[in-house]
Amino acid sequence: MSSTTDASAGRAQISARTLRTDRWWLPPLANFVGLTAWVLYATVRSFMQEWYFVEPYNYLTPFYSPCVSVGCVEEAAHFGRFLPDVWWLPYAAVSLPFLLLFRLTCYYYRKAYYRSFWLSPPACAVAEPHRKYTGETRFPLIGQNLHRYFFYIATFVALINTYDAFYAFVRTDGEFGFGLGNVILLVNVFFLWCYSLSCHSCRSIIGGRLNHFSKHPVRYKFWQFVSRLNTKHMQFAWITLATLAFTDFYIMAVAAGWIPDLRIIN
Repeated sequence: MSSTTDASAGRAQISARTLRTDRWWLPPLANFVGLTAWVLYATVRSFMQEWYFVEPYNYLTPFYSPCVSVGCVEEAAHFGRFLPDVWWLPYAAVSLPFLLLFRLTCYYYRKAYYRSFWLSPPACAVAEPHRKYTGETRFPLIGQNLHRYFFYIATFVALINTYDAFYAFVRTDGEFGFGLGNVILLVNVFFLWCYSLSCHSCRSIIGGRLNHFSKHPVRYKFWQFVSRLNTKHMQFAWITLATLAFTDFYIMAVAAGWIPDLRIIN
């Protein structure tokens, strides 16, 4: 098939949508299904306003952390209760919007939903349905440049999630306890830190504006560590979606009385 180049368009003018013969549509389809399912689950759970805390063991789901609504049970409200208790306001409304924006502006998730939802483009070497593309220079996509600032807030929330995970080792009666829920909370926090530290913005913050790494050996070592994590950023992005959903579902199931928590100590 012959093709010509249009200088004004800057692209090869090919009548076929693509010359690829592989299943190029499968990854964007899988991303669409996976992200849609997760968003639906997270939205429903965030507005349920129940089964988010296991009182005997201090298990608090990350979807409700920090729990700052006056509707939160006192034992789960480690940072006070000051938001009104209304159905349309999640109990963790001070953190969820920033975590959502952190994910939305993430470099990997941009690729995922640009291809899966906007088809811009759906895959490499596949024509997109949009006639014009202005990049991330205009509203609303210019907001993608705020990713670094959302990273700072998400890091603070990760610290709160870490606090929740370790706080759960103390039962509400003051005794030390250890169960399967503790393991699940710790695993979730571990991967949340892997996802946050592997962020492209984190790598830039650690190693940016340095002319000589030799003069900053500590930052250089940390930059190398973050760079290695960065190569797995896509995997951590999906793993954390899975661990967040599983952690929330497990705590919901225990809180609702569907299953007992497997206790190891107390």
